[in-house]
Order: sequence, then structure tokens, then C-alpha cells
Amino acid sequence: MPQFDWFGRNASQDAVSGVLESPGRLQAAEVLAAQGIVPVTIEPHAEPVDARDTLRRLLGRQRVGDVELLLFTRQMHTLLRSGVPILRALRALQESATHSGLADLLDELRQALDSGHELSQALARHDDVFDAFFVAMVQVGESTGRLGEVFDALHRHLEFQRLMREQVAGALRYPKFVVAAMAVAISVINLFVIPAFAKVFDNLHAELPLMTRILIGGSNLFLDTWPVLLAALVGAVFVWRRAVATPRGRLWWDRWKLALPIAGKVLRKGALARACRSLALAMKSGVPALQGLQFAGAVTDNAYIEGAILGMRTAVEHGESVLAACRKAGIFTPIVLQMVMVGEETGRLDEMLDEVGALYQREVEYELKSMSQQIEPVLILVLGAMVLVLALGVFMPMWDLGRAALK
Repeated sequence: MPQFDWFGRNASQDAVSGVLESPGRLQAAEVLAAQGIVPVTIEPHAEPVDARDTLRRLLGRQRVGDVELLLFTRQMHTLLRSGVPILRALRALQESATHSGLADLLDELRQALDSGHELSQALARHDDVFDAFFVAMVQVGESTGRLGEVFDALHRHLEFQRLMREQVAGALRYPKFVVAAMAVAISVINLFVIPAFAKVFDNLHAELPLMTRILIGGSNLFLDTWPVLLAALVGAVFVWRRAVATPRGRLWWDRWKLALPIAGKVLRKGALARACRSLALAMKSGVPALQGLQFAGAVTDNAYIEGAILGMRTAVEHGESVLAACRKAGIFTPIVLQMVMVGEETGRLDEMLDEVGALYQREVEYELKSMSQQIEPVLILVLGAMVLVLALGVFMPMWDLGRAALK
């Protein structure tokens, strides 16, 4: 939306000026008149040319990550709880910010507030940093006068989300590393080890066992067609990423991840923990249940579970209870359904949902602690099979030649 520099006089005939965001001059004049200001001039706003701003636009603004967002919510809660006005709080945070991207963001938020926007409206213009759930919670805080409490709740919510992601990523880091190491080892064996043994066997002109012939044939195929295999791998990754980017492909991929033998239940419980905690926070802050269910589905980061929660929203919208909607979704365990039933009957559904989120979090932490113990035997079996195949293929011919020499 365009911005306009305006100059005018207020009811006391004092000269006032500022920058206003409006579709046009006429609309800007109407907004100023509603504020008791008689506009004298309204001109399109021209941003000052600054070498640092130009360089920043060329290089791209430094991304505001989870750590910066956590810091922002915590500091806003502290300042607002102390009675500091929002504009002064944003200015203080901007002056003390060491992260250039966060400093630019705070400056843009402050300018939007100077132009007459609400804080939630200013946050909504930066959807790459603040999601719909964050904006809605701030809007509720503005309407209820509990903005400081909302920022405190958002800080705890973001901290919980970050903790869950880090725990899941940390549990999967070891299997990923082992699988990558196995892929590198297989490539080195096919490129260097097996060809060297193949030359030795060719010089001996001996009849080779079946396993050795298979290894040599696979190595030759790898050496002859590795550019094609590499191109096929790159093409497959590109096609997979394009397919996952589509709604149908992402739904299939997210549903397949939940069906994985060991990691699937961890991903499912982690997503449900985030959803339940988000819904509980929204309901405690006064967000309607239908809107809270929509936000809860969005924070799961899983299209399949998000679709199930949106199905719950539709069921509740049609007059069904939350318990009936949870049963139809088919993603909750019986103990969770029982807790939801108690919450509905006692009118403390938000507290029960918070307990459900805590329950899922404890289960995720337990599963993550035992995940490495469950994965290690599988990896050992795979590594043992690789070593066995290599030993049979390489050392059996040498063993046969040694026995023939002894005879």
C-alpha cells in the first residue's frame, strides 16, 4: 500500500506532520480529518536514499530466526509489563539489537505504528517472520488489554516449539550420519577397492565365485555409468522436491513419514504435542475454538495431521462436540480422548489440552532417549551384511587360490 507524507494543523492550530499509509490522497485526507487534523499538503512518500539501505537490499536482509523471535517476545513482555509504551519499547529494542535483520524489522514495525496501524496489522505485513497464529494472539492481546501476558505466552509457546524440533532433529542426526557414511563407504569400495582386486584376479586367470563376479560386475557398472547415475540421482531429487511442494505430494510424504517404524511415532507425537499446546494457548487467550483449531493445525508442520485437525474444525462447526471430533479424527490415543471428555464436562478444556500437550511431550522425550537404542541394532545388521558380502566376494577367491597352492 502506498505511503504519503502529510502536513497539516490540529485542533490547536499547531503544525503537525507525518507519514500515512493509504490507498490514495483522498482516503488519506479522510483519515486525517477523522483524527481532527486539517491537511495542508499530502504528497507521495519518498524513501531517502542511503548507501547502507541500498547494499542491504542488494544482499538481502539478514533472516530473523527462532532465536531472534524468542528474544523479541521475551523483551516485549518485560517492557510492556513494566508499563513502557509500545513505540518506546520498539525503539529501545531497535537501538539495542545486534542482529541487523531484527533491527530492520523493528524499525519497519515502528514506522507502521507511527502511521496509525495496530501492532497486529504491522506484524501481519511480515508473514515470513510472524505466522497467522502469532498475529492472531497479538490481536487478542490488543483487544483485551493483556498484550504483555500474550507476549509471555507466545515466548513459552515458541520455546516449546523450538525444543520439540531440536529434540527430533537431534535424535535423527545419528542415523542420518551413519547412512551417509555407509553411502560414502560403498562408493569408495566400488571406485577403488573392488577394481584393485579385480586386476589381481584377472592376472591369476582363476575361476571366480558367484559373489565375486557380482561385486566386480556391480563395480564395473558403477564406474561405466556413474555420470548417468549421478544425473539420475539429481533428477530424482529435483522431481521429488517438486512433487513434495504440491499439496497432494506433501500430504503423501507427511503421511508416509508417520508410518516409519521407529521415527514415525516420534514425529506423530511431536506434531500432536504442538497442536494441543497451541490450541490450549489460543483458548486461554480468548481465541474462538474454530479459529484455534485452524491455528493448531497450521503449527503441526505435517499436512496429514493438519488435515485431520481441520476435519475436527469442520465437525465442531457443524455442531459436534470436541470429543466427537477427536474420535472422528482418529489421531488421538484413548487416554487423550478421556482427558478431552473430562475437560469438556468440567468446562476446563484448555487446561486438559495443555495437559495432553505435556503428556505427548514427555512421551516424545522418552521415545527420543530410546530411539538410538532401537536404531543401533538395525544399523549394525546392515553394516554386518555389507562386511559379509565384501568378505565373501573378495577373500573367498584368495582362500581358494591359497588352498590350490598348498595342494
